[in-house]
Amino acid sequence: MNPLAAGSLPASRAAWAATLAFLTAWVVLYASLTPIADAALALLPLTRGTHFAEAVHFFIYDTPKVLLLLTLIVFVMGVIQTFFSPERTRALLAGRREGAGNVMAAGLGVVTPFCSCSAVPLFMGFLMAGVPMGVTFSFLISAPMVNEIALGLLLAMFGWKVAALYLGLGLSVAILAGWVIGRLKLEHLLEDWVREMAQAANAEEAEVPEGMAWPERFAAGRHHVKEIVGKVWPYIIAGIAAGALIHGYVPEDFMASIMGREAWWSVPAAVLIGVPMYTNAAGIIPVVEALLAKGAALGTVLAFMMSVIALSLPEFIILRKVLKVKLIAIFAGVVAGGILLVGFVFNAVL
Repeated sequence: MNPLAAGSLPASRAAWAATLAFLTAWVVLYASLTPIADAALALLPLTRGTHFAEAVHFFIYDTPKVLLLLTLIVFVMGVIQTFFSPERTRALLAGRREGAGNVMAAGLGVVTPFCSCSAVPLFMGFLMAGVPMGVTFSFLISAPMVNEIALGLLLAMFGWKVAALYLGLGLSVAILAGWVIGRLKLEHLLEDWVREMAQAANAEEAEVPEGMAWPERFAAGRHHVKEIVGKVWPYIIAGIAAGALIHGYVPEDFMASIMGREAWWSVPAAVLIGVPMYTNAAGIIPVVEALLAKGAALGTVLAFMMSVIALSLPEFIILRKVLKVKLIAIFAGVVAGGILLVGFVFNAVL
């Protein structure tokens, strides 16, 4: 018997046992969030029903809730990424035509766990592999806009209808915006060195790891959690704190006047406010939840969330290395137009 194979079976069993124990603990803790928050608030000299007490309860309840959801989603996506590597993404998109390529690129943007900034290096790789520019923009738009963390948290907090609508409209924006950019034939607005490399590049078959054992996949999931959750938790706490303040103090009438469906200017105002407020998708979800609880229109809130996630100033700074200013402005304008459409449609039909 191969000693390596003999040793792999206990390792696999141990990995499955540890993962099962993690999932069991996760379920038990998640189910106990409400009594834990109630008990913690009871220990404080606060009167339930006051603005401050409600804000504190919101913070105590939502902080572990969002962190738990984030940890589970990131772990699962880390395991999935061992089957679906960035190299395979690049190989699948190379040589695709517009139309079908836009649809595939947008779909791949959903299942690959990249924020707007980390999607930019892949965007550059796609261009240099000869992928049509419009197709690459569909990926660049969908990767942060239809964020898997935001989708999972929306599903958990607001139900499948809101999550499905967010997914469908986000994909539609990414596909249509990428197609429009491709039709405009703006390759001359790429930086010269990028265009030269793209013209000289030959699409090569990417190597994808095969036969990875489950202990390695679970280890990749844990590493994903350590890297992502370890970096974004301050943003999450800051987002929850902002959400708690909105939940506890901001009057419903005030929120309705700023983000209500009656105010036609609320959607573009939400987009303008969202761009400089760029943060992690998980960090903005508590703010979204609090705004909705205060009576803000769902379309306006989703437009705000999409602008925060998909139109980031750091992303534009990175893109300046490969795109000329005019193309960045066109990209921002097309995406902003799609986000405005999402906001107005949601407010009109809901």
